[in-house]
Amino acid sequence: MSASSPHPYIPNTDEDRRAMLDRIGVRSVDELFADIPAKFRIDGLDLPSALPELDLTREMSELASQNTVAGNGVASFLGGGAYRHFIPSTVGHIISRSEYYTAYTPYQPEISQGTLQTMFELQSMVCELIGMEVANAGMYDGASALAEACLMACRVSGRHRIAVHTSVNPAWLAAVRLYARGPGITVDITDGGGLTDEHACLAVQQPAFLGDLIDVWTLGEATRAAGALYIAAVDPVSLGMLTPPGEYGADIAVAEGQSLGWSVNFGGPWLGSSTSAASVRPPISARASSSWGWQLPCTCRR
Repeated sequence: MSASSPHPYIPNTDEDRRAMLDRIGVRSVDELFADIPAKFRIDGLDLPSALPELDLTREMSELASQNTVAGNGVASFLGGGAYRHFIPSTVGHIISRSEYYTAYTPYQPEISQGTLQTMFELQSMVCELIGMEVANAGMYDGASALAEACLMACRVSGRHRIAVHTSVNPAWLAAVRLYARGPGITVDITDGGGLTDEHACLAVQQPAFLGDLIDVWTLGEATRAAGALYIAAVDPVSLGMLTPPGEYGADIAVAEGQSLGWSVNFGGPWLGSSTSAASVRPPISARASSSWGWQLPCTCRR
């Protein structure tokens, strides 16, 4: 490195800078900022002296503690489906092990055993947690999982009308409407009444978007009376206390997996899970891993 380099992290020499300025036709770097009024320019930075890492970490933590954020003495009801959850430290450790992050898309199973094993264990856990017999290996998020479930109900029933309960997250409802627009499927909003033999399904969310618990048993009876499929969207963590969809008669159940160990991540993407009863045909959408191989049933990644 030439002695004329300004500092060790910018290797351009005086000659390098002169060549670049000549190439773009300006005499100095200052000319590049001529359009910015002088009063708005920064003439040097008045920075404090450097600190050891421990001291710097302590100071930045003290500055950050002045912010009012969730977990800092306040409860937050923001998020609309994106919420902060406690993530055990073992989660990051386990998913960082090399045997679990082989090739992302396992179209060559012989070199993707880590991914396949992880997906198979996830599907097994999701089936046990939700109380269903069939699970896929993941959707883009809970919203797309719900939308695909509604389209699946239309394929199974041969009907072209979807009923969505008022308990469903408005953002998820928007995804359902978007998916239904292409095939020309009608989406109705209901509080549980008004189901007809034209409806392919009723989609509900438990707990509801606003946090209240709905009567999923009564809604299920109304759905079956109309000959429609019953779709439940759930928070997987809530199933540690609440009855799983498989026990109150849901035909298809979807979930957002963010609460299982994902950070908020600026709103996604996360992991959507889709499950169904074994009696529902055709099978669920997207990817699925099984003990006998890798499958791409129905509509897969496009």
